[in-house]
Amino acid sequence: MTKLRISAIPDSRPVKLTIELTAEIHRDLLLYVELVSGTAGEPADTVTDAARLVPLMVGRFMETDRAFQKQRHSRVARTKSAGSGPGNAL
Repeated sequence: MTKLRISAIPDSRPVKLTIELTAEIHRDLLLYVELVSGTAGEPADTVTDAARLVPLMVGRFMETDRAFQKQRHSRVARTKSAGSGPGNAL
């Protein structure tokens, strides 16, 4: 079988999570949304804006966490080396 450069198409479907925040974190999140959108003091659709902002915040947090990135790269390298041997082609 021909070995293709792309062996699998990653799952890129969004996953919906439901979380609970403390009142303090929720207030700070709403303030953050106001500051980012430049609408401090004006009413905004904060639920939609906060829901769009949280994934960006979580993603940025994980991107800048050096210990996480080190473990992630190590795991990806192990997975790739385990699947690259003869007889493991898809």
